[in-house]
Amino acid sequence: MGEPNWLRETRAAYDEVAVDYARLVHGELARKPLERALLATFAELVGGGGTTRAAASGPVVEVGCGTGRVTAHLRGLGLDVAGLDLSPGMVAVARESWPGLRFAVASMTALPLPDGGLAGLVAWYSIIHLPPAALPAVFAEFHRVLAPGGELLLAFKAGDRRIRLEQAYGHTVSYDVHWLPPDRIAAQLAAAGFAVHARLVREPEDYERGPQAYLLARRPHDADPA
Repeated sequence: MGEPNWLRETRAAYDEVAVDYARLVHGELARKPLERALLATFAELVGGGGTTRAAASGPVVEVGCGTGRVTAHLRGLGLDVAGLDLSPGMVAVARESWPGLRFAVASMTALPLPDGGLAGLVAWYSIIHLPPAALPAVFAEFHRVLAPGGELLLAFKAGDRRIRLEQAYGHTVSYDVHWLPPDRIAAQLAAAGFAVHARLVREPEDYERGPQAYLLARRPHDADPA
């Protein structure tokens, strides 16, 4: 079976915009205290120096890491973290920007990771480029690579619509952005075997066109109640 068209389009778009994207989002986390708090909570949960550890301290991966800014932030919070991204252009910028960190090219639809090897996984505004029909299989893949007790943090645009982008970050592109209903995503995570234990929807800020959503979920231990 060939590679789906949406995946090729997303890769090509981010290869095209990588350098300008990195310039435009540089320092954005410094202006977003709520997002930093969520990332700090995730880091504490997976054992980055905090007192509450649902999973044993271990490796963490950011899936769809882009230029590596969130991966680098998580490393600063004490995590053993690496970044994966579909776009070779984005990975090249990430490696240049953060030479001490590990980045590789990979698709979240087929992660090059062993079963149960991760203490945590972050998908920070990366599932928005998947068609909704592809999400259950991707969430099953996230469940596969997380250890029992491992934590998952998702960030995405809250809504129920698809936007076709033909211009982005000063470039001509062609790819889709999906706004996703938080309740539906939570239900799909539960169907994949996750226990959702926190969710947040905030109002749009600055250039954002709608609400933003965040979900924290855990792969339960085998002995945990369903």
